[in-house]
Parts: sequence; C-alpha cells; structure tokens
Amino acid sequence: MDRTLIANTTIFDGSGAAPFAGDMLIEGQRIAAVQPGGGLPRDDVRVIDGAGATLMPGLIEPHGHVSYPDAARNADFTRLPPEEHVLVTMRNAKLMLDCGYTSVLSAASAKPRLDVVIRNEINAGRIPGPRYLANGPEITVSGGLGDENLLHLPHNETPTFAWVADGPDEIRKVCRVLLREGVDLLKLNVSGDNGPRNSRFERAVMTDAEVAAAMEMARAGGVRVCAHARSAESVKMCVRHGIDIIYHATFADEEALDQLEAHRDRVFVGPALGLTWQACHAAGDWGFTPAMAREHGLLHEIEVAVETIGKMRKRGIRVLPGGDYGFAWNPHGTYARDLLLFVDVLGFTPMETLVAATRMGGEIMGMAGELGQLKRGYLADLLLIDGDPLTDIKRLQDRDALLVIMKDGRLHKAPATAA
Repeated sequence: MDRTLIANTTIFDGSGAAPFAGDMLIEGQRIAAVQPGGGLPRDDVRVIDGAGATLMPGLIEPHGHVSYPDAARNADFTRLPPEEHVLVTMRNAKLMLDCGYTSVLSAASAKPRLDVVIRNEINAGRIPGPRYLANGPEITVSGGLGDENLLHLPHNETPTFAWVADGPDEIRKVCRVLLREGVDLLKLNVSGDNGPRNSRFERAVMTDAEVAAAMEMARAGGVRVCAHARSAESVKMCVRHGIDIIYHATFADEEALDQLEAHRDRVFVGPALGLTWQACHAAGDWGFTPAMAREHGLLHEIEVAVETIGKMRKRGIRVLPGGDYGFAWNPHGTYARDLLLFVDVLGFTPMETLVAATRMGGEIMGMAGELGQLKRGYLADLLLIDGDPLTDIKRLQDRDALLVIMKDGRLHKAPATAA
C-alpha cells in the first residue's frame, strides 16, 4: 500500500479546534494516523517534511460551475460548440484542483451532460479534477433567470445556462431526462435575479406545484436539489418543499430566517457574494460601470446580503463560502477570493470561514464523517500551505503558497523535497 508521512507541520484539522504541531500518515486513500507533537515512524514511507507549514483539509466548493466558460454574455454558454466546451470544462476541473479545491458540488452545468461526462472521466482517473457531484442545467421557467428567448425568434429550450420548462409536467420531464443521464443533483431557479426585467430578485417565479414536481422526481431518483433563491418567498418555498441547498437567500425576511434556523441541521446556504461583488467593482471592462451596478440594484443587494447573512451567522445557520465562478468578471481560478469576502465583508472570522470551507463542505457533499477534516479514517484530501491562512487568509489565493495538494491520497502537487 502507498504510504506517505507528512511530518513537522502545523495541523489545522478543520474541526474548529486550534491548530497544533504534528505529523500525519496517509495509507492508500485515507488518513491512517494524526500524531500531535509529531514522532510518527519514518520507516517504509514517503516522507514530506512540512518545515512548519500549515497542513489543512482540501477546500470544498459548494456552488461550482466548472463548465461555465468565463463568458461575458449568457447566450455565449449555448453558442460555445460542445467540442470546445468539453475542453474548457476539462481545463477548469484541473484548475480547481490546482487552486487547492479538492471537491466541488456543482450548482449547474452549462449543457446537460457536461458535468456528468467530466465527473466520470475524473472518477476513472483519465483526467485530473476535484471530487465531483454533477448537476444539469439550471431548470427555469419562461421569463425566469436564464430564459433569454425572444418572441420573434425560434424558441430554444436551453437558451443560456438554463433549461426552460413550464408547469409540473414539463418540469418532471426535464428532471427525468437529467436523471436518466446520471446527474447527482438538480438545480431550480425558484426566484428571479437582477437581470430579467420581469423576473427581479425580489420575486419567486416558480409555483409551488412546479417545485413540488421537481422534488417528486428528485426523491424518486435519489438525488438532492439546489435552488437559486434570492427572494424571501423563494427561500420559504425551498424550506417548505425540502430543498436543503439554497443559494443566495439575500432577501430572506424574519419569517424565512426563522424557518432556516428551525431546519439548520438540514439546510445549507451559499450566498455566492463574489459574483455580485465583482459586478459592482470589477466589471467595467465589460461595460458594467459602478453607476450601472447601483441602478440595477446590485450595490443594494450587497448591503442587504451583509445584514441578512450576519443574522444567519448569529442564528447558527450553516453558511458556506464560494460560488458562481465562470463569468468574465468572476473568472475561474479566483475561487479563494470568496474566503476573503467572508472575512472582510460578511464579518466571519478566518476560523469560521475555513471550517465552513472544509468541515461543512464535507457535510454539503454528503460525506460528513469522511471528508473535510484531517482525522484518522478520513479521505486524504489535503493541502500544505506556506504560511498560516488563519492569520492571513489571502495566502489561499496564492497558488505558489500551495506546497502540496493531495486528493484521495494521491499527490496532485508535491514539493521538490519529497523523498
């Protein structure tokens, strides 16, 4: 069995406990021993001398869009030919791993089978990439987020990153097709967003009957459902129907927060603040100025999000960093910026943020007890960091600071001193 000893490190185990000096032994895919103070035997093992660097669990992205091609326009998701799109997704999967993200839960793919195919190739060991839960396109309704059809042009069921379906029967059919193709998850656009004028983010655009139809198919197929839900009513619909992965939740009112708190052992919230933040502060090259951000309500949305997520934090609702990378102003490879936003904008401590990105990440992946912490018996998905991310969380944005990246006990990146 392949055995690796990572010695002389400062171990942040992901549990929320204070870091400690120690060694770790990996056998095959899993962690065989964690020894505070060090001193594990060095016989018959590959030894990596950590030289005091920080050993921590691999980061987990709970709102991934691996197939999103850093596009400036939503229509570009459909216009990109499938051959090129597969290659883009392959490159993005490797990039996620290069950035220290050893697991990703997909919040939607740009085309129906992209996630499934890439997940299968990663699992077969034919291409590098993170541990992967696959999704299909975002399921939306006419006039909802992602429906950019124009009445005078032929109708396209998948006009952007979304699949348009109206009414319970159409929703069921789309879900059945995606389940047939092998997705691990489904995604519903329950609320609007800041773009479509008829589908603003304060509204729920799906009906109870449509959400119930999707949940009926999900339960029959044994998969979970994610939801784009910014408005208060859309958050309540998610809780009411048993959706446990809720993205954004920006405009959750006190009633919605009460419901989230009552189900906090089941529900996860991913604010995905980065996309909105970048649109407000870094989208000028694509013609979206700060004045436009204010006009379209995005600056207001950030102000509300800070207040709303602060309330969730106090209520003990599980809030996870990450999400919505793959747009031109929020490109792949910048994932760890969300960790900094959690600290600098949302007011989380670095410890809370890293626990959310590791231990809670294992929980949202459905692998609590074997993923997201450095403990005996857990999967050996881990990072060795030059520096201390608890005192400087920006270190995780520097790929040169990632000395070791390991997934499933296999070194994706090894230091030159590994023996």
